[in-house]
Amino acid sequence: MIASLAFYLFAGIVLLSAIMVITARNPVHSVLFLILSFFNAAGLFIILGAEFIAMILVIVYVGAVAVLFLFVVMMLDISFTDLRKGAMQYVPVGLLVGGVLLVELIVMVVGWQVADKASDNMASPIPDANDITNTEALGRVLYTDYVFAFQVSGLILLVAMIGAIVLTHRKRPGVRKQNIVAQQNRTQADAMEIQKVTPGTGV
Repeated sequence: MIASLAFYLFAGIVLLSAIMVITARNPVHSVLFLILSFFNAAGLFIILGAEFIAMILVIVYVGAVAVLFLFVVMMLDISFTDLRKGAMQYVPVGLLVGGVLLVELIVMVVGWQVADKASDNMASPIPDANDITNTEALGRVLYTDYVFAFQVSGLILLVAMIGAIVLTHRKRPGVRKQNIVAQQNRTQADAMEIQKVTPGTGV
């Protein structure tokens, strides 16, 4: 019963936060709702018993979202003065979201304590060597059954990264850039000019 309630709680918040990601007008708010969605999706994976996937989801995707947040702030013309106006009115919403996360953590801990065979799992948290762990099972499926799809997804991400770099490093008129080849090939005659100045006449 507790596991079912925790599932509906996590799933409902995931759906609501996903809707807010695409409906929020402020890009910063969209990124914050995306982080909330990732955390709740990690909670769903924990309920399913896939702790490794939940940890990777939080570490990798939330870290990537932090980089996404940085790029949004750098590439978009966001007025921080306007963002600071009326910031106190969002304090109740922040407290509400923090309270929801706290309730989720409590439900997850209580569900773990009262789950079936919880005492056995606490007594022997490390499985036997003959059993396949969650990480090993995920690795076998990912690198055997879906190895082609895994490689293709990595190639798509590489192309997307190169495209993002090309778009952000476009040539702009009036912007001076460093020319390493010209610096290395510069001679003393190019860098220094000796002039003979007659006293009293100036340069």
